[in-house]
Amino acid sequence: MALPPPQPKKHHFTLLYLLLILITLLLFSHYTLTPPSPPLPTQILSPQNHTFTFTIKLLAYNRLHSLTRCLHSLSSANYANDTVHLHIYIDHFPNSSFSTDVGQKLESFKEILGFVDGFEWLHGVKVVHYRTVNVGLQGQWLEAWWPVNDHDFVFVVEDDLEVSPHYYLFLKKLILFYYYDDNNFSPWVFGASLQRPRFVPGKHGNKMNLDSESKLFLYQLVGTWGQLLFPRPWKEFRLWYDDHKARGIKPFLEGMVTNGWYKKMGERIWTPWFIKFIHSHGYFNIYTNFPHERALTVSHRDAGVNYGKTAGPDSQLLDRNSRDIDLVTMNPLSNIQWYDFCFRKVLPGRVIKVLDDVGSILHTMELQKPILLVSVSQASEKAINNLICHFERLNIRNYIFIVPQRKSDLLRDLPRRGHPVIVTESVFDSITGGKNSHHELISETVVQAYVIKKCLESWFDTWVISGNMLPLTNNPLLDIGDRTSDFYVGKGSRHFAVRISSSSRNIWGDVFVQRLADMTESLVGRDGGSFGDVVEKFFDNIGIRLNIVDDTGVSLKLETTDMNQSVSTNTKMITWSPSTDADIVRGRLQQLGMWIIDVDSSCKAVVCHQS
Repeated sequence: MALPPPQPKKHHFTLLYLLLILITLLLFSHYTLTPPSPPLPTQILSPQNHTFTFTIKLLAYNRLHSLTRCLHSLSSANYANDTVHLHIYIDHFPNSSFSTDVGQKLESFKEILGFVDGFEWLHGVKVVHYRTVNVGLQGQWLEAWWPVNDHDFVFVVEDDLEVSPHYYLFLKKLILFYYYDDNNFSPWVFGASLQRPRFVPGKHGNKMNLDSESKLFLYQLVGTWGQLLFPRPWKEFRLWYDDHKARGIKPFLEGMVTNGWYKKMGERIWTPWFIKFIHSHGYFNIYTNFPHERALTVSHRDAGVNYGKTAGPDSQLLDRNSRDIDLVTMNPLSNIQWYDFCFRKVLPGRVIKVLDDVGSILHTMELQKPILLVSVSQASEKAINNLICHFERLNIRNYIFIVPQRKSDLLRDLPRRGHPVIVTESVFDSITGGKNSHHELISETVVQAYVIKKCLESWFDTWVISGNMLPLTNNPLLDIGDRTSDFYVGKGSRHFAVRISSSSRNIWGDVFVQRLADMTESLVGRDGGSFGDVVEKFFDNIGIRLNIVDDTGVSLKLETTDMNQSVSTNTKMITWSPSTDADIVRGRLQQLGMWIIDVDSSCKAVVCHQS
């Protein structure tokens, strides 16, 4: 039988009481002291076979009070005994011979430098960079970092920022999960912002409504109030910036609020440059979504370049008492929502290689609107990019690109930007049981016929076009049809449309598409032709009525346009032959005001249509 523990003596109670008083005083002493560990695990495994560096880049100017608050919050965070370096960049005041307060400015900056020199950073190496000239926010951001390798990360903060004690452990977990975990890595994620999401830069964009379950989401917008940057995308941006700046190309992006910022402030700010880069390259940023307007970083929006007078904190800081927030669990990348500059959902990765999977794309389409099947086999990549910009302008969302395997760049680029793709050869193989066709047009025609059947089964009107066409309305062939038939071919454009009805579903059934597939080789002929040509010949052979729509009056043939011709209000589409030289196509479309991509082959404007 165990003996009872000895009872403490009276002087032991006195010592215990004094010890409790001492602990209380320490806890409420000056906040530069190391705080107690927050309610997060302090042991996070390092990436296997990798060690990464983490450096804080603090950008400061002339706000000592802001800088003091920022440094104390950074110093008080929990770093779990990791090495974290601190680089402080202090911008110089503008030198001017006409300034009457030079002496006062010098004293102010001496005070800032004295504070920074005396500030003790216990977590790694502290480096202070005091500039000799004023470079502004753009220079501060762009010159703060050049990654030394692919495992070099920075967290950029401006001096009026305050960070949560949990920020570092959260970012470390995020890096391990979304950068080093192959199952959750995407090369198109450029970093993570810790600020509360609240801004949609696309004019007339959607309101930022997020459900409480979406703790993390992906958004194209960069965050300047606590931004983690991944090394490779930042290097790519810096080289892109140098190239465009050297050639005098401005970061104009119509339809964006930030476009007005740049026109007003010019090179004093850097975000329009990065936004333009993100738009052209299709990158995304990880954001957090915590309830009650809380965030891991808070901007106090002190008076400076961005604010004429202090606006106060933009959100509530997640402090040590925020125990209702799970900061450890990371959702798989496949379960996270993606949003563009209009805060419109982006659905990346929609690539179909088997016919039975076409339904998964159709389930993502808007109901009661036609499906556009777009053949890209005979179109240039720039023409396809220009077509996508017109789709955006017209708010055409229901389209699927049919792409042959030889167009590898499009197969890689289109799905990651959220454009659905059918791989021609793979789907053809799934239809024929692996019987490959040596004629690309035959494979494409068979695939189009079977996909139309899938669209009709899901009650969608369907329109088959090529990349050598620009629609100027949402559905030109059906707009001008006489509605006496379900099937239409444009007399001038040679493009095909089918209207959904019980009769069209019955006609375009299994027997129909099998017969069309069997006859495709003879119908295509030696000189090829469009899908509309094939369908017209097939309908003649089987005796089904086909409506030939006279679209010559509303279809503009690019090869026949003269230098002074313009697009009339009656024009519903622009077409050109696949054999037309790509430079001629671009030049003519530019003259007509219909070439709306820039030197990066990205849209010149962001067009928001509210959902």
